[in-house]
Amino acid sequence: MPDDSAAGATGFETKLDRLAALAVRVGLNLRPGQELVMTAPMDALPLVRRIAAHAYQAGATLVTPLLSDDEVALARYRHAAPDAFDTAPGWLFEGMAAAFRGGAARLAVVGDDPTLLSGQDPEKVARANRARSVAYRPALELITSFAINWNIVPSAGAGWARQVFPGVAEAEAVARLWDAIFMACRVDVADPVAEWARHNATLHARTAFLNGKNFSALHFRGPGTDLRVGLADGHLWAGGAEPAKNGITCNPNIPTEEVFTTPHKLRVEGVVRSTKPLAYQGTLIEDIAVRFEAGRIVEANASRGAEVLGKVLATDEGAARLGEVALVPHSSPISRSGLLFRNTLFDENAASHIALGQAYTTCLRDSAGVPMETLAQRGANASLIHIDWMIGSGEIELDGITQSDGVEPLMRGGEFVAGPR
Repeated sequence: MPDDSAAGATGFETKLDRLAALAVRVGLNLRPGQELVMTAPMDALPLVRRIAAHAYQAGATLVTPLLSDDEVALARYRHAAPDAFDTAPGWLFEGMAAAFRGGAARLAVVGDDPTLLSGQDPEKVARANRARSVAYRPALELITSFAINWNIVPSAGAGWARQVFPGVAEAEAVARLWDAIFMACRVDVADPVAEWARHNATLHARTAFLNGKNFSALHFRGPGTDLRVGLADGHLWAGGAEPAKNGITCNPNIPTEEVFTTPHKLRVEGVVRSTKPLAYQGTLIEDIAVRFEAGRIVEANASRGAEVLGKVLATDEGAARLGEVALVPHSSPISRSGLLFRNTLFDENAASHIALGQAYTTCLRDSAGVPMETLAQRGANASLIHIDWMIGSGEIELDGITQSDGVEPLMRGGEFVAGPR
């Protein structure tokens, strides 16, 4: 925990409580009578307890926390039988899906050590991840289709803090990570709720501009990158607070700086190189470089974690195709911090990015109630996974390709040069 001096403790406790309130009031916009299903690492308990208090104050009927522990996770890889890694708690995920169908909201508190499983057998990690993805799909589909109000919010774990601030004493690293979290989540101001209203207005103005343009494709250029991302037929841009299908407007990610839409799964061509490491299920994958043909990755390399990346791409047919493309200015607060968070929730909001796997079908016009098979004909990708990785930087240029194949500059030096700044 951060410094326990009188001034430090007062500041920290106030900001932690603001973060909890923000998760409930802005992230979830929790309604009276809703249940809340919350997942979190063990060392996030101080934040979890405050979230529960704010949820009950908002009228929640039941808050159900599901806690994970790093040592328990490692025990499986150290001691479990070889055939144990194709197992996942389907009963748990089916129960979560049932809760969501019954009206419950979903909150994920994240803050795990991004390198927790880096020293473990990649084959076992891949098998365990695939089993989890298969079992989790009924719940994931309700999230990616925006059937429910949901939110992801960070907590500063010791293992994560050590990765962000290597060589710094653990207590100081955790304190510095909390400070970075409070800044990025906009809770270091007097009225975070009002600040988020202003921020959402900016994101909404940007999505309105892009929806008005109705580009057919985006063209990214930069070091190691020359990538044309075709956009799905009838795509919609989204960002910030959005209404879920249950009628509740929520902010899925805190923090967030992105506007995003659905690519066409068959219309991605060219090469692209990651600009930040990807932390995936306890493994760090660095210097990703891939080549797309007809929407599919046909060549993939990484300087670290390449074997895990290969297993990810082999998860299913849709895992090597795109389900999301997102734009983030290089001047975003997270980017300006100069920190490499090694956590997708943060690093994806420091840079423009793409996501392998499942598409957000809400980013398609008139998609409500439409079968996935029909949406697939418009370009929406389907997969067991959805994994964001960063391709933006201060060296990236981006053009929008019009429906008549014209070219309009969108970003230069990682900054928007068209539309709301």
